[in-house]
Amino acid sequence: MTPAPASGLCSTFCRVLQEPLPGTAVVATGWVVVEQPGPWGAKAPTQSHLDPVFGGSFDDKCKKVDVRFGLIRSPGRHADSVERSHQVFVASTIPGRSWLLGGQVADPSELAALDLGAVARGDRTAVAASLPALAPLDAPIVLVCTNGKRDECCAILGRPLVSGLAERAPGRVWEANHLGGHRFAPTATYLPAGTMHGHLTVDTAVEVLAAADRGETVLTGLRGRSTWTKRGQAAEVAVRELTGELALDALRVVGEHADTVTVQHVDGRSWTVPVTSAPADPPRPDSCGKEAFAMSVLQAGTPLSGPVR
Repeated sequence: MTPAPASGLCSTFCRVLQEPLPGTAVVATGWVVVEQPGPWGAKAPTQSHLDPVFGGSFDDKCKKVDVRFGLIRSPGRHADSVERSHQVFVASTIPGRSWLLGGQVADPSELAALDLGAVARGDRTAVAASLPALAPLDAPIVLVCTNGKRDECCAILGRPLVSGLAERAPGRVWEANHLGGHRFAPTATYLPAGTMHGHLTVDTAVEVLAAADRGETVLTGLRGRSTWTKRGQAAEVAVRELTGELALDALRVVGEHADTVTVQHVDGRSWTVPVTSAPADPPRPDSCGKEAFAMSVLQAGTPLSGPVR
């Protein structure tokens, strides 16, 4: 057993203890993010220059339909106020129905018109009709968590990643207020697929973005695709590691049982993946400044091939 570090950042614990990343992405079939410059608090939808009544209400509505809501900022210095339009991105992560819409609104409260149910089910036509400011985008984007008020790892490790990535892929990277999994910092989400990666460097982040342009992903640091449950994420990554399959839409999670998850390839192959949960040993904090505890850690076993369908 590897002893836990005596103290330090939560991401240091994670790296030293070699905590597995698969199965740790947030769960969301769709994403809605809006540009909000200025300072962010730990709970940015209600602790920023965004109207807190709207932010809290819209965040709650998104959660009810498994859509992730967040704030973004362009890389660099942030003014406390903005007298221009706000960039908006809306994405569906569902394989075969993944898409990214982008546009600008005069005020974030215009997002109230969004058909969130359509976002959740991947109906791009209905979403665009509900907010005509949105238009299809072909190039994936990257969201990097940098909110130090949420966790200091995200500021210390996320901001340098944003700066470096912005130089290599200008216009395609945004600071994000919260992506979950501070201990995997620097962590990022790639939209529209909703794949999440941790422990990124500028080079690996660029590599993942280039793969996303090809409709693929990269196994290094892959936490999972937010489309699936956490058990489904762990199982899908296990199948990718076994087969070397990198195409984003080649695999689908088609069934979950007590101790197994079924993953199917578009060519008809399928795998049964044992997925178990056990207390982390030794205990560790899930965020900076918090007490260590025996959090649940998912482990995916060797996928077993099933009959071709």
